[in-house]
Amino acid sequence: MSLQEKLDRFKKQQEKCQSTLTSIAAKAGAVRNSSKPVPLNAPPANARVPVPIKFSDDTERLQHINSIRKAPVGAQMKRVIDLLFETRHAFTPEQINETCYVDMNANKAVFDSLAKNPKVHYDGTRFSYKSKHDLKDKNQLLVLVRKFPEGIAVIELKDAYPTVMEDLQALKAGGQIWLLSNFDSQEDIAYPNDPKVPIKVDDELKQLFRGIELPRDMLDIEKDLQKNGMKPATNTAKRRAAAQVQGISSKSKQKKKKHEISKRTKLTNVHLPELFQNLSNS
Repeated sequence: MSLQEKLDRFKKQQEKCQSTLTSIAAKAGAVRNSSKPVPLNAPPANARVPVPIKFSDDTERLQHINSIRKAPVGAQMKRVIDLLFETRHAFTPEQINETCYVDMNANKAVFDSLAKNPKVHYDGTRFSYKSKHDLKDKNQLLVLVRKFPEGIAVIELKDAYPTVMEDLQALKAGGQIWLLSNFDSQEDIAYPNDPKVPIKVDDELKQLFRGIELPRDMLDIEKDLQKNGMKPATNTAKRRAAAQVQGISSKSKQKKKKHEISKRTKLTNVHLPELFQNLSNS
């Protein structure tokens, strides 16, 4: 008998044994199932059992985590600081790892750098965001601005708390502060709008202000304001056009003639002769 024939015969024997074992297992299973009560909500026999997700199936997420942990120290620090800034919560290193996948316990350089970062507060257990000014709401913001009569840069307030910019606009709309732009740095400055707060002005600035020669025509003044990014409060061109259409004269009204006492004036206060000096002289 050739080798090939022996192999074919062996395969047939294997298949026969496999079918025999399958039939025996099926009969044994039927006997066990018949002896047990069937639950009312039991799934049908032919229903598919959900297959749990294998570890290898989560390849994309694992690659993302691996790329974060292999990133430079600065990139990992920024990721953690952004988390602390946006949430304003305190996190342990384990919580940071679960939230943004930066394993600080396994990366001493990231841990030490964040613990010393001026924007981060570390109390020995948790990390939290540290702004320049510890503010919580609009009232505390107004109190701080009033402590700086010469103005405080808005950039110093931006990270105080999440809604600080909205509160600055609300205080401005309420007339409690001023928000003015610095033409040199193009940054907004917040000033308190409190008449009780004394504001010191340098003598040099006073001289510069008084030494500015303004144009005589309001049209030229409005053009200069617009060139510097300011909106004029008046519209001279529109006002003059309306005056021409309505025929309104720009001449000043004539002064009324001063009423003087004449000889025809009926005198009733003759006991006050000083009132009638003009009459006697005439």
